[in-house]
Amino acid sequence: MSNLFNLNRFGLLVKRQWMDFGKIYLGTVIVLAGIIFAFYSYFTPSSTDHNIFDHEGNLDMRFRYGLFLILGFLFISITSSTYFTNLGQKSRVMHELMIPASTFEKFIVSIFYTVMVTVLGYLLVFYLIDLGFVKYLNANLNTFKSAETLKTPIKAVDCLFDQVISDKKYLKYCSAFFAFPFLITSIFLLGSIYFNRFHYIKTAVSVIIFTYAVGYLIYKTCDLLTRNMTQINIHFNEKNVLLWIFLVSATITVALWFITYIRLKEKEA
Repeated sequence: MSNLFNLNRFGLLVKRQWMDFGKIYLGTVIVLAGIIFAFYSYFTPSSTDHNIFDHEGNLDMRFRYGLFLILGFLFISITSSTYFTNLGQKSRVMHELMIPASTFEKFIVSIFYTVMVTVLGYLLVFYLIDLGFVKYLNANLNTFKSAETLKTPIKAVDCLFDQVISDKKYLKYCSAFFAFPFLITSIFLLGSIYFNRFHYIKTAVSVIIFTYAVGYLIYKTCDLLTRNMTQINIHFNEKNVLLWIFLVSATITVALWFITYIRLKEKEA
């Protein structure tokens, strides 16, 4: 039997970790679904509302974009920050460290839950609620009558994900920022094992301070290097910029996963 990875041992570890992580995850999913449903119930256009059309004369469902991004960030970051919390509790740490599995298996399971289960779970919950409201609106389009709809018929509402998939511009930007959900989970997963208490708050504060410090350092460096120089207009290639966004975010994500693995090995030692 390999000391690094064994499929049978890995499967047992997945089941075992679900006993702890699953309770938190399912509770968070229920709260998430309730919040999404409440926002949709409040902001989804009704035939009795005013100003329910966008600039193209279609039903205004633009609130979905901000809701999807904000709730997505909160859900995956909060869920990821709870994964290794037991290692910060004196009453649980020895029990966690004595689990008969390799450090690599524990690390892979953490990636499985915080990336695959969390991200895909969020997409599924949001999609199902969005689909339900979209089907309801499309079944009742004839109830939306106004001066605007007399000129042109109301178009059927598309699901949020259908809009993204069918629009090349959306797909281009989504591909550039594809690694961002994994970057967020990697940051807060590292925070959950690095800090012993108040994992989420400490991780968030650390990210803010680090981002500000790096941004300020880059700004001052550029200012010193370009001082007394003639300013010229530089035209950036959008395709290259988007590619660099993906490469940098993906590289940082892998680096943070590696640091998390090293930190877990230190805990095991």
